[in-house]
Amino acid sequence: MEKDQVVILEKRDLVLISGEDAGEFLQNIITNDIKKVSLNNSIFAALLTPQGKYLNEFFIVKNQNGYLLDCSENSAKELIENFNKYKLRSKVNIKDLSSKFVIGVINSEKFHELQKEIGSDENTINFRDTPIFSDPRNEKLGARILSSLENLYLTVKKLKLKIVNESKYYSQAHKLSIPEIGLHNLKNKLFGLEANFEKLQAIDFKKGCFIGQENTARMKLKNKLRKKLIALEAKNDLNLGADLFFEGEIIGKILINKPYPFAIINLKDSDEDYYNNKEINVENQKVKLILNEKN
Repeated sequence: MEKDQVVILEKRDLVLISGEDAGEFLQNIITNDIKKVSLNNSIFAALLTPQGKYLNEFFIVKNQNGYLLDCSENSAKELIENFNKYKLRSKVNIKDLSSKFVIGVINSEKFHELQKEIGSDENTINFRDTPIFSDPRNEKLGARILSSLENLYLTVKKLKLKIVNESKYYSQAHKLSIPEIGLHNLKNKLFGLEANFEKLQAIDFKKGCFIGQENTARMKLKNKLRKKLIALEAKNDLNLGADLFFEGEIIGKILINKPYPFAIINLKDSDEDYYNNKEINVENQKVKLILNEKN
């Protein structure tokens, strides 16, 4: 995206966690450290199964009412159900605010301009009572705006931004090997580390316990990560479940096919770079693994 552009992401939900015990409640179950979250700092985090497999992923933004969770499309209901399993007697309120908020994205250069204008170097700023935060997974994905639709359009007008197709954003995420579309279909199928949550700043191993922490920590400490979700470059559409071949051997499988394909890859000696610039074949076509970040 250019500096004068904004994308409106329609495929997102929003959940509010509030109440006296909201912070402690989240701290006990999510993969990241809720103590990092303030009006000036936002994080990316996940909820795992007790075995360490992926269930939900979300951004967490603090506001005056509690914690706003920016999550994938049609996942709010399931996320709330998962949270309610652990709520017990905690003084926590959980609400689906998806119909009241939208998510916008501006590029990082524009965000830095706003930081200077406000006089802040923090990850999250408040612009006209609207939180805007740099994407904690990768700054190259810009900054996210959490707002009502009316306020977002006022912000767009104030900043003299032009609304562009969301494919610009999703294409950039794919080039960075970050799955924005289709990841929700892999729930309970990938371990958190296989889904790259550590690389995406979603896991804090120093925070203490979280659901799935034991298996996740064991995989990391014993270097037992054998598979990883990696983006693919392909000229033609790929079929879901198709095998990837390298030198005649199956090394992976397509888990997300279109419009931005990803495959689970069996790592060679736990090294994903082993396949860098190697010839990989899927369904009689050559594909390339996106192993390094691209601008």
